[in-house]
Amino acid sequence: MLAEAFTLGVASTVHAGYLVPGHAHAQARIAEAVIATVLVLASVETWLRPAHARRAAIFGQGFALLGTLVGLGTIVAGIGPGSTGDVVYHALLLALLVAGLTWAVRCRRV
Repeated sequence: MLAEAFTLGVASTVHAGYLVPGHAHAQARIAEAVIATVLVLASVETWLRPAHARRAAIFGQGFALLGTLVGLGTIVAGIGPGSTGDVVYHALLLALLVAGLTWAVRCRRV
């Protein structure tokens, strides 16, 4: 989840216009920062309360997956940032989130 949060943090920085000039998009920046924060908090929860790790992982990655699908929907609708990089990033992030969510759902307490 921290790797997912890191990529979203980088994407948020890109959409703030800091890393790649011309790719600033305020709404995408905010959404990516919020999703990254939720993933970090879910990760912290897994460390602080191991008994709740599965639930935290499912919630965090489920929230991130939903947010990423909304982002992809805005790209398809033409209201979000629609560069090739944005589309590729969303597709890769969706694959990563689905894999992580699948792992969390299948993971059972030992």
